[in-house]
Amino acid sequence: MDSQLNSRARRRPRAIPILGTALLLSSGVTDLWAAPQPEPGERPADVEPEPAPQVEPGPDPEADPEAEPEPEHAPEVESGPEPEPAPEAEPELTPEELAEIEAALGADASATAEAQQAAAATTAPATSSRTVGATAAALLPNISIILDVAAAMFSDDDNLQGGAHDPNSNGFNLQQLELSLNKSVDPYFRFDSNIVFSLFGVEVEEAYATTIDLPWNLQVRAGQFLTRFGRINPTHPHSWDFVDQPFIMSKYWGGEGNRGLGVELSWLTPLPWYVELIGSSTQADGAATARSFYGADNQGVGSPIDLQHTAALKQFFDLHDDWSLLWGLSAANGPNPYGKNTRTDVYGTDVYLKFRPITRQSFTIVALQAEWLYRRRQVPLGVVHDTGGYAYLFWRFAQRWGTGARY
Repeated sequence: MDSQLNSRARRRPRAIPILGTALLLSSGVTDLWAAPQPEPGERPADVEPEPAPQVEPGPDPEADPEAEPEPEHAPEVESGPEPEPAPEAEPELTPEELAEIEAALGADASATAEAQQAAAATTAPATSSRTVGATAAALLPNISIILDVAAAMFSDDDNLQGGAHDPNSNGFNLQQLELSLNKSVDPYFRFDSNIVFSLFGVEVEEAYATTIDLPWNLQVRAGQFLTRFGRINPTHPHSWDFVDQPFIMSKYWGGEGNRGLGVELSWLTPLPWYVELIGSSTQADGAATARSFYGADNQGVGSPIDLQHTAALKQFFDLHDDWSLLWGLSAANGPNPYGKNTRTDVYGTDVYLKFRPITRQSFTIVALQAEWLYRRRQVPLGVVHDTGGYAYLFWRFAQRWGTGARY
């Protein structure tokens, strides 16, 4: 191959057909003209050729140079990513330029601090006002004022109304103006009070504290409160279905119901249905004990037997989605003013059956309520027994309207 290249070098140059890529043409020309030339009188074979560079496959050099070589397709060369230009070096700042930049940054920081101080000064009064308002609202109790007014007409001047809040004269009657206050004073106690205003003065009807975080489903109430005997007694006139209390309540407890200053313990049992047990001990004197216990004849408290003791059992049964039943038993025992060591026992049972179609949108309520009481009083000459009760049917046919009948 080398001798052919040397002899080809002595020939007259001819036009070489360009058949490959620029890379192959450049390699062939370089190989042709880089071959060593023999000295005069030296044979070409004596010349040691330099090693030929590795060339991609191309036209066969032993072929006839005048022959028309077959065209070949140059191999595709994958082009790699263009090299990224080297980052330009950041120009160095002069001390004067650095000083100007630091001054500008300091001015921006001062302006930002002044703006923040101005914003804080603007929002501080509003935030302080909201904080004070929220604190004051949290300290205020829940307040409600309830006005009870009734109209009545009697056929006889001697009516049978015995309740202190019953309408007892023809025309309009102011039953009471009730101010109710209640508030959770801390995580352990809640305070409730009911202050009644009437044409005859002001009366503290109830004022007591109730625990809200005792273990074992226990709860303690202390203060002046209505005892939980039966259904009607522990409620207030604005929650009654009628404008007056049943006659039997006035006969057994007097005009103010049965209440006193004392302490009460209740326990919600873990039974499958709702069962609550209540026991209380209260003072046996005052207007709210006039008909069965000491009443106005205050003989003092020498021992626990001089107090009124009340026990009650409350049960609730979910009969159906629309039907529910409450049934209770109650008992009270305390001293009476008829003689030394004479006592009175009162026993009662109550039932409340309610129909309310909660499965469809309706204000309808049909309720049947009844109580029956039995009293046993010791007197100097023996024991007196009496009994009585009431029953009524109430129908609420609209959101704010209802009617009923009581016996």
